[in-house]
Amino acid sequence: MADENRLSADERTSFGKGAARKLRAADKIPAVLYGHGTDPRHITLPGHETALLLRKSNVLVTLDIAGDEQLALVKDVQKDPVRQLIEHVDLIVVRKGEKVTVDVPVHVEGESAAGTIHMVDHNTLTVEAEATHIPEAFTVSIEGLEEGTQILAGQVELPKGTTLVTDAEALVVNITVPAAPKDDAAGDADAEAAEPAAEAGDEAAAESSDSE
Repeated sequence: MADENRLSADERTSFGKGAARKLRAADKIPAVLYGHGTDPRHITLPGHETALLLRKSNVLVTLDIAGDEQLALVKDVQKDPVRQLIEHVDLIVVRKGEKVTVDVPVHVEGESAAGTIHMVDHNTLTVEAEATHIPEAFTVSIEGLEEGTQILAGQVELPKGTTLVTDAEALVVNITVPAAPKDDAAGDADAEAAEPAAEAGDEAAAESSDSE
């Protein structure tokens, strides 16, 4: 819940790559807050606390900006591609009771029938939910499902107040049988049979060359 995800933020007045590097060196993260027709607010977030919160998807936070509290949803996180350190965070202003569109992860649990495997076609589902009640994940059970079973987006159970935006006919999980491995023994036999023929051809070519 948002009350558990509180962050103290400071207004940011210096910009540019150099300023951003100094902030990150001081364990702070540059961020921008926007939405609902308000002017963008450039702020800094505490590095360690923010990194812990961002381990979850669709995090709703209560920002305390110099005593001004604002509910916000993490919209985008930019990371260093090599070190995976958080470089910048985009947040959007939300209000209690407001509905937002978000991508929620799909978690598969259980084991399908013996000899089968499951293939996940959609790792997330797009839904509309109240900003203060965004599901952390959707759990899909494949326990005992047989080959050929397909679970579509419309079959995934959603909590009350959450509406599916993804096409209801979109394939989420498919139960199938892994492809049989190629028979290497047959290939080896063919290769062995071909060797004497190749050797005979080489001998015939050598004799022809000698007769000339």
